[in-house]
Amino acid sequence: MSGSLTERGDSSLPPEDGDDAVIGRAFWRSLVVIGVAVLVGGVAIWRALETPPVIVKPAEPVVLPKVRDEVAVAIPAIPFRDITTTAGIDFVHYCGAKGQKLLPETMGSGCAAFDFDNDGDQDLLFVNSCDWAWDQPDVATATTGPTLALYANDGRGGFQNVTEAAGLAVTLYGMGVACGDYDNDGWTDLFITAVGPNRLLRNDHGKFVDVTAATGTAGDDRWSSGAAWCDFNRDGRLDLFVANYVKWSREIDLQQDFRLVGVGRAYGPPMSFGGTLPYLYRNEGDGKFTEVAAEAGLHVLNPNTGVPMAKSLGVAPIDLDRDGWIDLVIANDTVQNFVFHNRKDGTFEEIGAATGVAFDVAGNARGAMGIDAGYFRNDGTLGLAIGNFSNEMTALYVAQQSPLEFTDEAVATGLGPPSRLDLKFGVNFVDFDLDGRLDLVTANGHLEEEINIVQASQHYAQPPHLFWNCGATDATEFRMVSAEKTGPDFAAPLVGRGTATADLDGDGDLDLVITANRGRPRVLKNEQTLGHAFVRCRLVDTVGPREAIGAWVELTHNGVTQRRQVMPTRGYLSQSELVVTFGLGQPSKTGEDSVEVRIVWPDGTAETRAGVPVNRLTTIERAGTVK
Repeated sequence: MSGSLTERGDSSLPPEDGDDAVIGRAFWRSLVVIGVAVLVGGVAIWRALETPPVIVKPAEPVVLPKVRDEVAVAIPAIPFRDITTTAGIDFVHYCGAKGQKLLPETMGSGCAAFDFDNDGDQDLLFVNSCDWAWDQPDVATATTGPTLALYANDGRGGFQNVTEAAGLAVTLYGMGVACGDYDNDGWTDLFITAVGPNRLLRNDHGKFVDVTAATGTAGDDRWSSGAAWCDFNRDGRLDLFVANYVKWSREIDLQQDFRLVGVGRAYGPPMSFGGTLPYLYRNEGDGKFTEVAAEAGLHVLNPNTGVPMAKSLGVAPIDLDRDGWIDLVIANDTVQNFVFHNRKDGTFEEIGAATGVAFDVAGNARGAMGIDAGYFRNDGTLGLAIGNFSNEMTALYVAQQSPLEFTDEAVATGLGPPSRLDLKFGVNFVDFDLDGRLDLVTANGHLEEEINIVQASQHYAQPPHLFWNCGATDATEFRMVSAEKTGPDFAAPLVGRGTATADLDGDGDLDLVITANRGRPRVLKNEQTLGHAFVRCRLVDTVGPREAIGAWVELTHNGVTQRRQVMPTRGYLSQSELVVTFGLGQPSKTGEDSVEVRIVWPDGTAETRAGVPVNRLTTIERAGTVK
């Protein structure tokens, strides 16, 4: 046994105790192995989770984007003088506000510069609103109520109130106006848009007659805004497009309970109201109209909800692709803008998104108000300017290689950044200094009287802006003209809305009218003294619409071709004169006293006229002689 025990190697323990020792040694060896394994695994896991070391590289120089040097240009002085009171304009816009803060109260109103009495000068019409039907009228308006206001021009820029005599002492909750001789009798008629039924007033040799019911143009209870006369089907008669804003009623407005912190009840944003559908009245030629907007393709519905999409304010009738047929560009507030392309068969196709006009560069809809179109570069490039809400730049959609493809070049042209802060309504292309390039003017003003309490950067009354077109240079094309150059009368703040341009005093340059919500308009006489020559043309169409609305006039001078459309509908709720004006800049060295113009009449017929005098107004009749 002893031998056997010695062979086991442990002669001091009995057999049972020797087995336990073996087991113990095996146990401790296992613990060591397990410990080593855990340690190795832990190290592996720690290394896997360890944050990689940061390798600090030598700093590289920061390369800033190259900033284009702004070429120094001499912005001319284009001073304006406020002649409102001295000229005899005593109109004050009335909106019927009694503290309920109803949205229509802050959106009006428009104006028109047109020749109502055919004496050759431009008269002025101002659209007014009135008390709400559920309110007691103010003492000041209790007798007759606020009405439209018409002022006859004496030819030298002085005006006389002829509202009553002209049959325009009409009371309605008015918004905008459209001027056009729809019956081709040689006298300009008026269409007034309103909250509720609209009015068509036929001009009977200087006396206006309400023919709304007879013509079927009242509409219903919609809130109508911008309107335009144009011959969309080229049958020789003026048709009427009427934009409608939001689906509105007093009950809808009050139920929203809009509020500003620290102020209380506020005017509600348009996104809180439903969309609407426009009217398109086809002129049947017998004194009546047929509403054809649906069959003409102008009813745009939200594809997801099936409800009307449009919240329209401004309209620009313009032949975008120069195929001889009028298209319609619509400025919509907080929803996408529309482009209705004329299919030449009495219908339109909405292509706003495809053209690039529907949204901003980031794909967002903006608060669009007024709109105008013009060939501002004199190279065949069409621009569409749209005035947008505060903290949104004025848009400048510029045609690219295709006439139906636009890009917003507001920033690149210098127009956008200076326009961002203010709330823009009226916007007009106009050559104020007669240098041959279209400048741009905007009327600005907020909706809320106490907006400055909640937004320190905003004010209810805001100065208008004039952007001078400095032409094709390496600099930005548009420069905002300072108050030192425009004068204090132009730069003074007001609650601006509509804009109209016309030569009110017969001196050849264009004057400016700006309406003010709840206030007096501003009639601004252009007093620039740059000595630039000009050509002014008034067209008379003996075949199509007599006023030649929709016609184009082209003038080439010193190798530069300017294009102007005969179109009174411009800006916001307003109408400018039918006369087209071309600035020629400095007189030529040859001392020329006449130029040649090319006219494309509304039906597409083109003709060239030589011997058009410089520095005077010329009437050109179709198939006739220069007068």
